[in-house]
Amino acid sequence: MARIFNVNGVCRPNRHYMVDLSSRLAAIKKMVDDGAYFTINKARQYGKTTMLQALAHYLLFWYQDSAN
Repeated sequence: MARIFNVNGVCRPNRHYMVDLSSRLAAIKKMVDDGAYFTINKARQYGKTTMLQALAHYLLFWYQDSAN
């Protein structure tokens, strides 16, 4: 299936064109590791939900062993 530009809902990397979020996710992980507070706030249609879902998957990779 060819990727498309998504303008509604959550972006999925295998289905939609996306910006590389790895540097943002690493920066947020550092804040989590440091025990810092952070917010994700932008206008509508800016990728907040996509970022939070990507963050959940990213943190799960790093912390899944420590959860047991």
